[in-house]
Amino acid sequence: MAKSTPPADMDAYIARFPADVQAVLQQVRQTIRAAAPDAREVISYQMPAFRQHGILVFFAAWKNHIGLYPPISGDKALEKAIARYAGPKGNLQFPLDEPMPLGLIRKIVQLRVKQDQAKADAKRRRKSAR
Repeated sequence: MAKSTPPADMDAYIARFPADVQAVLQQVRQTIRAAAPDAREVISYQMPAFRQHGILVFFAAWKNHIGLYPPISGDKALEKAIARYAGPKGNLQFPLDEPMPLGLIRKIVQLRVKQDQAKADAKRRRKSAR
């Protein structure tokens, strides 16, 4: 992907890639959208992201994989399921030459929605306690 100008939106980001990668990115996008229907699509750090109260997930296409960020924690069974995809910093790398694990991505996003809601609720409680 050319780094010259940031993409205006998710469609512009996806359009920068070859058709086969665009198809995978659209699948990932639709999977995230279904798992987080109240989230907004945004571009952050020049990557597609979904924001609810805070950023739920970012995703990006690279030469050989689709990256999913940030690192996932808080569910031991899910952490075990994603271990084979963990990159050096804990971010997930889904190889482009394998079927995209959309069910796993859905579970990751569902966990992030719960975590995001819990964080927002805790913040709201702290504010109301003042």
